Amino acid sequence: QVRLVESEGGLVQPGGSLRLSCATSGRTFSSLTMGWFRQAPGKEREFVADNRWSGITYYESYASSVKGRFTISRDNAKSTISLQMNSLKPEDTAVYYCVAAPPGRTGRGIHDYDYWGQGTQVTVSS
Repeated sequence: QVRLVESEGGLVQPGGSLRLSCATSGRTFSSLTMGWFRQAPGKEREFVADNRWSGITYYESYASSVKGRFTISRDNAKSTISLQMNSLKPEDTAVYYCVAAPPGRTGRGIHDYDYWGQGTQVTVSS
């Protein structure tokens, strides 16, 4: 069993930055695939980013809509993952969810992930 708790989101102006963190518990962390999804009002939940252990090193991937602006990172000592969001746009407004999957698993669909946080609101507006 894995429990995930996202940090508080917030209100940010366009062009601004925000860092989200996700604390985990209940299972060995370092080999888990971790990621972020988001869901905007009236839209489907969508993949944002993931970070997985290949057995040799960690790999990250990003949705095209956030590539170059968002960075996912892992802190194994603290059993946390973070999402650094830069150059934020109004269309980034959404509830953001921390997600986890068993070691080695990867994917961009909601069913690829077994564990979900409660979600945290990020609003980008002037």
